[in-house]
Amino acid sequence: MVSPAVRKAMQGNKSRNTTPELAVRRMLREAGCPGYRLHWKKAPGKPDIAFPGRRIAVFVNGCFWHRHKGCEIASMPKSNVEFWKAKFTRNVKRDKASLKALCNLGWTTVTIWECEIAKGMAKEKVAALADEMRARLRGKASAP
Repeated sequence: MVSPAVRKAMQGNKSRNTTPELAVRRMLREAGCPGYRLHWKKAPGKPDIAFPGRRIAVFVNGCFWHRHKGCEIASMPKSNVEFWKAKFTRNVKRDKASLKALCNLGWTTVTIWECEIAKGMAKEKVAALADEMRARLRGKASAP
């Protein structure tokens, strides 16, 4: 059972329009990639950012909640460990299922981690994504 204080803290965590997500959207606009859909429900996993016509899905994942391997932000809470293990396992399984379903439908998926934004590494991924989109417009697809 989760204490009322933890429950309140967890409810305060936003799932949409987070600071990392807003940063990625700003980078996409600056890279010349407008026209995306936010949290598009018609795609498996409701990608944070979707380009339906180009079949590209972008997930902006928090390292803690989505368990970014090897990342110090993805630490394990010290209390109620069994609850957190089960919660994180469900999150990771859901993420994998969403990526697999999108791949099976011919979508390209890009995952941008919270720590990559903080370290400035996300700009490289966004630039590669912009190049991919331009290539698709010319009819020459490559992998981002």
